[in-house]
Amino acid sequence: MFFISKRFVRYFDWVSFFLVLAIALIGITFVYSATYKHCAVDISIFFKKQLFGLLTGICIYFFCSMLDYRTVCRVGFFLYFASIGILIFTMLKGSMGMGAQRWIDVGLFKFQPSELSKLFFPMFITYYFLNDEEITTPPQEAFIIPFLIMLVSAILVLKQPDLGTSLILLFSGSIMFWFIGLSKNFFITLGMIVLITTPISWQCLKTYQKKRILVFLGYGDSQKERYQIEQSKIAVGSGGFWGKGFLEGTQNKLSFLPESRTDFIFSVICEEVGLAGASFLLFLYFLLFFRLFLMIGSLSTFYPQLLCLGLIMHIVFSTIINIGMVLDLLPVVGIPLPFASYGITHLWIGFASLGCINSITSQRYVHDL
Repeated sequence: MFFISKRFVRYFDWVSFFLVLAIALIGITFVYSATYKHCAVDISIFFKKQLFGLLTGICIYFFCSMLDYRTVCRVGFFLYFASIGILIFTMLKGSMGMGAQRWIDVGLFKFQPSELSKLFFPMFITYYFLNDEEITTPPQEAFIIPFLIMLVSAILVLKQPDLGTSLILLFSGSIMFWFIGLSKNFFITLGMIVLITTPISWQCLKTYQKKRILVFLGYGDSQKERYQIEQSKIAVGSGGFWGKGFLEGTQNKLSFLPESRTDFIFSVICEEVGLAGASFLLFLYFLLFFRLFLMIGSLSTFYPQLLCLGLIMHIVFSTIINIGMVLDLLPVVGIPLPFASYGITHLWIGFASLGCINSITSQRYVHDL
C-alpha cells in the first residue's frame, strides 16, 4: 500500500509542495485578518480551526504522497459509493447553515461531505476503466453507467443546495470522460439539450440562485441583491496597487464585506495588499498548476495521467470560479478559493488531491507506472 524509499524521497516534488504551502500560508494570514477584531484579546476561533486544518492537511499531503496509485484507485472506488451514502444522509439529517443543508456537525468543526466527491470521483472513474492491457478507447456505451453515477452525485449536491460544487463535479467529470475518449458529438448533443431545457432548468433553481444570476446580468438593488458583489468590488478597487495595509482594510474591518473569511477572501487580499499582492498570489497559483500539468504530462502511461487530471481539475475550476465571482466576472455560486479560504474540509481535500498527484509523479522515476 505504501511506497517509500530513498529514491522516492529524492524525487518527491518539493516544488509543488512549497508552492501550495505558500498559498496556504497566505490564505491563513488573511483568514486571521478577516476574523481579527481590534477590541478582542483572543485570536478568533476561525483562525485556530484554520491553523488546525493547515497542519493536519500537510500531514494528509505526506500520507497520500506515500500511497500507491493502484491502491488509491481501488479504495477510492468503494469510498465514492460511501460518499454518495453520506450525501443522502446529509440531505436527510445534515446540519443547516445559511439556508443550506450541506454539513455534518462532528463537534470541533462542520464537515462538508460534498467535498469527498471531488476526491473520490476521479478514483472511481480511473478504477472503473482501469485495465492492464494496451489502452484503447472504450465503446461509447461503456460511459453510460459512470455518467449516470456522476449525475446522481451532482443532483444530491444540488439538492443541498450547492450549485457551485455540483457544477465543479460535472465539469471535472466531463474533462475526464473527454480524456478517456467520449465522443465530441455527445458533448455537442448535451450542450444543445442544456440550451433547449434552459427555461425548465431556470424554474428548478432556488429563488436566491435566480437572484445571483440576475445580479450577474446587472439587475438588482445595490443595497439588497447586489450588496455582496458591490462591496466586493469596492474592496478590490479601493486596495489600489499596494493596498491599504495588513489589518487595515475598511470594507473588511467595518464588516461591509459579507463572507470575508470564506468565499470572498480574495477581496480581503486585494484590499489589504492591493494589485501587487493579489498578482503575486495568482502567480503562485499559475506556477502550481503549470508545474503539476508539466509533471502529469511527463507520465508515460494513461491511467495515472487520468487520475491526476481528475484530481487537479476540481482545484483549477474552483480557483477560476472563485476569483471570477469575486471580480463580478461570473455569478456568485459559493465556491471557496482553494487553500486560501476558511474551511477545514476543502483544505483537507485539496491537500489529499495534490498528495496523490505527488505520489504518482514521484513514482515515475522509481518504476514504470
